[in-house]
Amino acid sequence: MKILKPLIVCFFLGFISLGNSYALQKMKNTNTLIQPPALQKGDTIAIVAPAGIIKLDRADVITEAKELMESWGLHVWVGKHVLAQNGHFAGTDEQRCEDLQYALDEPSIKAIWCARGGYGSVRIMDKLDYTKFLAKPKWVIGYSDITALHCQLNGLGVMSMQALMPTSLESSENRITEALKSFKKALFGEQLSYTIEPSKYNINGSVEGELVGGNLTLLSNMLGSETSLDTTNKIVFIEEIGEYAYNIDRMLQSLKRAGYFENCKGIIIGDISKVRHNTTYFGKNIYELILDVVREYKVPVLFNFPAGHEPDNRALIFGKNIALKVSEDTCTVEF
Repeated sequence: MKILKPLIVCFFLGFISLGNSYALQKMKNTNTLIQPPALQKGDTIAIVAPAGIIKLDRADVITEAKELMESWGLHVWVGKHVLAQNGHFAGTDEQRCEDLQYALDEPSIKAIWCARGGYGSVRIMDKLDYTKFLAKPKWVIGYSDITALHCQLNGLGVMSMQALMPTSLESSENRITEALKSFKKALFGEQLSYTIEPSKYNINGSVEGELVGGNLTLLSNMLGSETSLDTTNKIVFIEEIGEYAYNIDRMLQSLKRAGYFENCKGIIIGDISKVRHNTTYFGKNIYELILDVVREYKVPVLFNFPAGHEPDNRALIFGKNIALKVSEDTCTVEF
C-alpha cells in the first residue's frame, strides 16, 4: 500500500498534465481564441497582486478600487496577500501565486483584476495550474508587467484584457475618465471603438487581424520561451516606460531578429513614456527609431494610441480580431 499511494498520486498528476496539454493543443488548433463571458451586475471580480509591492501608504487604492467595482454593481474579492510586503514584491512568490491560483480556480469569480504591475509575474507564471481556468475561462486584466500573463493566456487560446489597474486610480479623475469608460465597456461586453488623431509618422493602410502585444520589455523578455507570442498574421501593440532610447531600439531589434514583425499585419504603438536621456544623444526621436525597425515590412503603423503608462490608458482586448485603419484623414481601431 505504501508503494501504491505514490503511484496513484503520480498517475493522477500525469492525468491532469495530459488534460492540460490536450486542452492547450485543442485551443492552438483553432483559429479563434476563447472570449471569456462579459460580466453582469452581481458577478464577483477578484483583486490580486501578482507582481510589484503596494506600499502600505498607498493601500487606500485597493479600497478605492473595491468601491469603484461595487459602484458598477459587482462584488469584490480581495486576495489575502495583496498588501503583503516582501522587498520588491507584493508578498513571496508563494503568496502571490496562492492568491492568483485561487482566483483562477474559484468558479464564483468571473474576472481577475491585477492591482499593479512593476515586476514579478514572470517569477510565478510557470507555477500556475490553468486546468480549472480553461474549463471556465474568465477575464484577466492589467498592463505593464501583466504582459507576461497576457502572453501565457494567448498561448492557451484565451483572450485577456489590457486596461488600467487599481494603482491607476491615483491619477486625478479627469485624466482617467476615458480609460475608465473603456474599461467598463470592455468588462461588460460593449463594443470598443477608437478614433485616433493622425500622425505624420504613421504608415497608412487598412488591415484586420488578431491583436497581441503589451509592454516592450516583457515581450522581449518572453523571447525564446513557450510564452513568446506568435505574431503571424496578427496586429502587434507595443508600449513602454522609463527606458533609454538605445534600450528601446535594442529590444525592438531583438524582436525583429526573432521574426516578430516579418509576418505581422500591422503595428500599433501606444505610449512610449518618460524616455530617459543619455549623455550621448541617440540621434533620432522615438518615432524615427521605431520606423527604422519596422518600415521595411510595409504594414500599417499607428502611433500615439492612448494605452500604456499614461493616465489615459484605454482598454484593449488581446486575442480579439480588430480592424485597423490608418490614413492621413482618420485612424480607427474597431473591435
